[in-house]
Amino acid sequence: MSVAFVFPGQGSQSVGMGRSLFDAFPESRAVFEEADSVLGSPVSRLCFEGPEAELQLTANTQPALLAVSVAAWRALVSRGVRADFVAGHSLGEYSALVAAGTLTLAAALETVRRRGQYMQEAVPAGHGAMAAILALDLAQIEAACAEAAQGEVVAPANLNAPAQVVIAGHAAAVDRAVAACKARGARRAVMLPVSAPFHCALMRPAQERLARHLETVAFAAPAVPLVNNVDARAVREADGCRDGLVRQVSARVRWQETVELLARQGVTRFVEVGPGAVLSGLVRKIAGQAQTLTAGDAASVEAAAAAHQAPGGKEG
Repeated sequence: MSVAFVFPGQGSQSVGMGRSLFDAFPESRAVFEEADSVLGSPVSRLCFEGPEAELQLTANTQPALLAVSVAAWRALVSRGVRADFVAGHSLGEYSALVAAGTLTLAAALETVRRRGQYMQEAVPAGHGAMAAILALDLAQIEAACAEAAQGEVVAPANLNAPAQVVIAGHAAAVDRAVAACKARGARRAVMLPVSAPFHCALMRPAQERLARHLETVAFAAPAVPLVNNVDARAVREADGCRDGLVRQVSARVRWQETVELLARQGVTRFVEVGPGAVLSGLVRKIAGQAQTLTAGDAASVEAAAAAHQAPGGKEG
């Protein structure tokens, strides 16, 4: 059985995340302690206690999600669970690169804090928006965005699964595109509670700033292949990992293609490592024959480890 660890991105966070990992596993507790030390602020307390409004700010969300995901991954590894591939949705690619040995936890924490700050500063609060479009094909969504732009930015940002695409851009343009998608037959359109319009051209100033920082960060070749979400291809070299992190800031997240590639590579078990179960739901829509497990709290980590060691599972 071939296994992939997949790591969630922004949108999976909630107050209380990571608390049971901290309480149950010394290796997870060490991750939160390192995060607090590296960042010089109590990211652990923000994860466990909030306040919600503060946690939702992308400059805080990004290091918080990274810490929780790496804490869950460390607990899995200590229980003998290993992966043949890693991948992450947007921000989750940083957690994947820590799991692959490409980035140290400290370097990843400092980088995602900067990434969050740069993204938040690229577009003033309230000027950007994102919306999920359900049950409309990509060509129709692209046409709706082109019609709705009217000199502003709006475009597909996350290609998540069949019949699920997220668009991003200027708030007014996103509103117009939502109406245009509904007119073309979209079953539903949902505005997303985000603090910035990720993965669109409005993020290019953040991308340029992040690129300069990433040039100063040490990258190692991944110990297991990373399937990156900007190209949906397997990356095995350090420079390719760095380049993917730069380009993903303003580029589409090609998650459906990422999962399809992993399935073609023989992955039959996807373990979602971090808070929530959003990616597991998307995997089931994309690769319905694959098994999905979650590992975001103490109970689910133990369950995933038990499934891994069961007959038919994969020994670490």
